[in-house]
Amino acid sequence: MNPQPYWVAGRTATGDDVVEVRHPYDDGLAGATWDATPAHVEEAVAAAHAVRHELAATPAHVRAAALDHVSRRLHERREEVAALITAENGKPLRWARLEVARAVSTFRWGAEEARRWSGELQRLDTDPAATGRMALVRRAPRGPVLGIAPFNFPLNLVAHKVSPALAAGAPIVVKPAPATPLTALLLGELLAETDLPAGAWSVLPMPNEAAAALVQDPRLPVVSFTGSVPVGWGIKEAAPRKHVTLELGGNAAVVVAPDWSSAEDLAVAARRTATFAMYQAGQSCIAVQRVLVHRSSYDAFLERLVAEVEALGTGDPRDEATDVGPLVDERAARRVEEWVAEAVSRGTTVVTGGTREGASFAPTVLTGAPDDVKVACEEVFGPVVVVGPYDDVDEAFARVNASDFGLQAGVFTHDLQTAFRAGRVLEVGGVVVGDVPSFRADQMPYGGVKDSGVGREGVRAAMLDLTEERVLVLTGIDV
Repeated sequence: MNPQPYWVAGRTATGDDVVEVRHPYDDGLAGATWDATPAHVEEAVAAAHAVRHELAATPAHVRAAALDHVSRRLHERREEVAALITAENGKPLRWARLEVARAVSTFRWGAEEARRWSGELQRLDTDPAATGRMALVRRAPRGPVLGIAPFNFPLNLVAHKVSPALAAGAPIVVKPAPATPLTALLLGELLAETDLPAGAWSVLPMPNEAAAALVQDPRLPVVSFTGSVPVGWGIKEAAPRKHVTLELGGNAAVVVAPDWSSAEDLAVAARRTATFAMYQAGQSCIAVQRVLVHRSSYDAFLERLVAEVEALGTGDPRDEATDVGPLVDERAARRVEEWVAEAVSRGTTVVTGGTREGASFAPTVLTGAPDDVKVACEEVFGPVVVVGPYDDVDEAFARVNASDFGLQAGVFTHDLQTAFRAGRVLEVGGVVVGDVPSFRADQMPYGGVKDSGVGREGVRAAMLDLTEERVLVLTGIDV
């Protein structure tokens, strides 16, 4: 298999060290590329710095057309791209196809926002001393962006860095996850078909430790990072004078309120919880990890949940019948196995699942877990869900908040007061009412509080993060 070239300032390049990418399910060869050489990294950063003013001044229609083109070409090549995601990431084809569809939308939203990115006029004659003055408030890119992407969504989380940066007129240097560089490189093929100026984007595979120099480079004044908590906060501490946005994961909770109690209601909640606790093998920052059910419905809900989990198809992610595939590698699966074993040693009950085979971990439901075991209080990032009862909604909300994370939460309720109370008191970036916390629309602001990070994704929200206000005051204007 010929290694795929990487992208330096819009052109292909090859390096010295070939990197093989292995399929998580059977360790088969999914593809190969090179680690970017130091010389090519320097070339990419220098080009991004050099083109920053040109790209910011590029007409909106040029940037919008480029993003529209990528959206359209992703749709045209959707089956090929989905198969590549499955090959390098291990997620089942059904979820890979959904990821491609979301990336199509993410680039389409980028194109639309690029056309709307206009600023606003403010009349200043609200004060007598400012009579005849008007302000034009626009947003300008802070500068070139270093986008560091994770392995779990190798297309759409790269898209959430590339699309808003280019829409706002900011060059971007993408460092894909070492485990999943191939999809980002294919995205580079589509960007290369556009009329964006050289230097507007680069895609550079490299080991994680090699990114430290890029984090420190003053020519990349913005860092957008999605990944683990220690690495993310380490980046912010290492670059205190940069604008750093972090999406660092979660410990997503679901509350099933007392009013959500009919057989039909519990069936919906159990089905949605089973699906989105186990989808992507749990390797999603908003996969359901904790479920708090009112005691009056707890037994009925648990029975339905276990049945739904046991009905999920597992195995080869290339099989159309597979719902839950492997984790990204065997090391990740071993860690999940160790965390479950720790919980069991502390009195937790494994209701179903709890076994590992290679990189695959069986979809697992746990009950009776102490609040301080890892599967309950940290981000498990595996197909494991912890279920427990509560007696009062305020108690449930307090338990949701008793976490170092705060990304999203889900509340199953029909009661408007409970819904608004959840939005007011839950210390998370988003509350999803009537569903699990795993819902995300790619245009909405998305991000968390506490250890879940700072800043927001969602195309327009990210564009705001990547830019800063500039004010032009006009004098002698007859308002």
